[in-house]
Amino acid sequence: MTAADPARLEEFRRQRFGMFIHWGVYALAARHEWVRNRERLSREQYQPYLDRFDPDLFDPSVWARAARDAGMRYMVLTTKHHDGFCLWDSELTDYSVRSTPCGKDLVGPIADAFRREGLGVGFYHSLLDWQQPDFPLDGLHPDLGRDGVEQDGRDVSRYADYLHGQVEELLTRYAPVDTMWFDFSYPNRRDAQGRPLVGGKGRADWRSDDLIALVRRLAPRALINDRLDVPGAADFVTPEQYQPVAPIVVDGVPVTWEACQTLNGSWGYHRDNLDWKSPELLIKLLVDTVAKDGNLLLNVGPNGRGELEPRALDTLAEIGRWMRLHSRSIHDAGASVYRPPADCRYTQRGDRLYLHVFSWPFKHLHLPGLAGKVRHAQLLNDASEIRLVPHDEGAGTHHALRTSPDDLTLELPIQRPNVAVPVIELFLGR
Repeated sequence: MTAADPARLEEFRRQRFGMFIHWGVYALAARHEWVRNRERLSREQYQPYLDRFDPDLFDPSVWARAARDAGMRYMVLTTKHHDGFCLWDSELTDYSVRSTPCGKDLVGPIADAFRREGLGVGFYHSLLDWQQPDFPLDGLHPDLGRDGVEQDGRDVSRYADYLHGQVEELLTRYAPVDTMWFDFSYPNRRDAQGRPLVGGKGRADWRSDDLIALVRRLAPRALINDRLDVPGAADFVTPEQYQPVAPIVVDGVPVTWEACQTLNGSWGYHRDNLDWKSPELLIKLLVDTVAKDGNLLLNVGPNGRGELEPRALDTLAEIGRWMRLHSRSIHDAGASVYRPPADCRYTQRGDRLYLHVFSWPFKHLHLPGLAGKVRHAQLLNDASEIRLVPHDEGAGTHHALRTSPDDLTLELPIQRPNVAVPVIELFLGR
């Protein structure tokens, strides 16, 4: 599936948890990063956001510390979203921070801040561009059908040159780049009425094969995601806003994957979207992802002044409090061959098996197939022992404990540990 450096791919799998950052002039609209498409805003209607983009409270070190303290190991930043606005002072367009009151590069300071905290740096880059004059109008373009905006003269080949040129800028100016996260191809997309989308675009339009070669040449260690419409070329796949039911398999082969999820219902800053996921739910999503051998890329959307809103910071801090005690069940861990009990998830790292208890039971927990395979068990939050109940003792004390001879029974405290998701660390071996 992949031509990536095997060591880099293994590093990615061991990191397990990253921060996605969606930021651009759409933060001033504060109603979703697709606001220009959703509200069919003209260039003139969208221009005030560019004219007023001046994030005076911007301090990327705050973002980076919040990510590090939450237990994240890398970040992916939107260098350009579909509106075409560039967070760096690209030499190929004036539609960038250079033309705003901010007037300065933002990508470099963000990348530097995250590297100082020891985190990896990846770049999201939109394949679409609703500003660039050679990008052909299509069913997603907010100017399709608008009076005075013509299709004639637009040249997707010239646009591909522009796309490749910007990727080259990013990879050379901000090296080393760990990941190029492209978004997205839509050759067979349908509209809301189920009709084929006008002007869908994919591999040939982006010259994806050449784009992949460019990344491999300029950033040999960089991973590439699965949205370039080139089957078999991606280093990892990217389920978005849903949770896979099992480890992801393509053509019968397990693949590396990264789920991307939002804190609320929007990627970009959305003042009025209140669909916030609780810290407990997000921790469970992280655990469930690692239990299925995946990574979680959790998104934040800074506001127009350059800050993460208090609720986002509070959520990250709550995740961080859990990760401070339980990170060894996440980092460097992955799926286990053992089958967990109901309402639980296993992750495994070497001879340590981690039982994440989503629903705390009364007194006993039965682990299928683990009889005679566990030397010691303890709560991970405080290293307090969890007693192993011998099978013959359980059978003699109460008929309800007459489990299969292959099962291991744990004796739990009545009081659930005061953490979002309790974890029992099982030391395997006879």
